Amino acid sequence: MFLVTGATGQIGRRVVRLLRERDMPVRAFVRLNSRYGELEQRGAEVFIGDLREDKDIQKACQGVRYVISAHSSDGGSEEALHYRANVELIDQAKKNGVEHFVFISVLGAGRGYEDSATFKAKREVEKYLTSSDLNYTILRPAGLSSNLLPLAERFRDTGIYLIIGDSKNRTSIVSTDDLAQIAVDSTSVEGAKNQTLPVGGPHILKREDIPGIFSRIFNQDPIIINLPLLLFDGFRSGLGLVDSEAQRSFGTLRVLLANEFFCTSDEISRLESIYNLKMESLESFVQRYLAS
Repeated sequence: MFLVTGATGQIGRRVVRLLRERDMPVRAFVRLNSRYGELEQRGAEVFIGDLREDKDIQKACQGVRYVISAHSSDGGSEEALHYRANVELIDQAKKNGVEHFVFISVLGAGRGYEDSATFKAKREVEKYLTSSDLNYTILRPAGLSSNLLPLAERFRDTGIYLIIGDSKNRTSIVSTDDLAQIAVDSTSVEGAKNQTLPVGGPHILKREDIPGIFSRIFNQDPIIINLPLLLFDGFRSGLGLVDSEAQRSFGTLRVLLANEFFCTSDEISRLESIYNLKMESLESFVQRYLAS
């Protein structure tokens, strides 16, 4: 039995879908107010609970052989809950004799970004997991292709693409479908055992390259609006005057806008070798989901 947290999220629902396509038993941890109908239709065992409640985590982990932790939070103070939930998941996995624990972290988690609660929480979970004596795989994805689908749809409708900060900053956006496959395969691939792996797409892209990709897919010229990071900082500072919690929650976005997140060609080659997988490009991903 696989336990998947964040099962209705962009990564989690793809993980559940893939497991059911392989006819593997899966328990999908969901919230009561989430949309989990698709998971039921695919034959997943739906566990309705709250990751803030230790008793729910304890129940969900019973009879489980593999855990894939794919849940996220809304940032800010939620990150303390995100950290605590993962710690309890790890403790219960160890108690129940779980064979392998897969944790979806984030590229750059080890860089010490003090302005981001998300990065700090992910890093602390990584450290707790590696010291737990569980077999584990930690995956550190760069930006997800699925996060760009709304931007691609807006581009298709308007031709507009907004960039905040340095347009030359590099990224290696990973196909969310590839990440789901890697997460599932990590439980059985020997080369993934007790590894922390950066996960990115096959190409290192400048942020200004992305509207060019959309332009090719939708056959229209891009209108690129490039706003300075100082403008974002000014907005965030002003927000702090009325809502300090909201200001903190923008810390992760600020880190993402100000820094580069890409995998080297050697890292991608190693990833493809471990999982016997050819990583999908951003262009291919968007074409599959949006191109007519």
